[in-house]
Amino acid sequence: MSSMQIQQVLAEMRSLQARASGIAETPATAAQPSDFANLMKNSVDHIATMQNQATALADAYEAGDKSVDLTKVMLEVQKAGLAFRAMTEVRKKLVDAYTQVMNMPV
Repeated sequence: MSSMQIQQVLAEMRSLQARASGIAETPATAAQPSDFANLMKNSVDHIATMQNQATALADAYEAGDKSVDLTKVMLEVQKAGLAFRAMTEVRKKLVDAYTQVMNMPV
């Protein structure tokens, strides 16, 4: 893959990220690199929040709260589990990439 193609893929990824977060993309915004550590921290925090909410719903249902629906509890638990597994896979890929880069001859 050439450098030009990589830049096009990165620009497309930034565009999709901006569209998903609801931010209007400007040329200045598209040119700025994102802070990877901050992005990862926000993702991990979001997944932790999802898991905490799912646990709170499950606890409320187990305590007999009539306002909590079992279907909603199961959906939230499944979404939190799926998000955690996806984050784990991303972490594995990042560790693999890091290992490959570190093993490259200089």
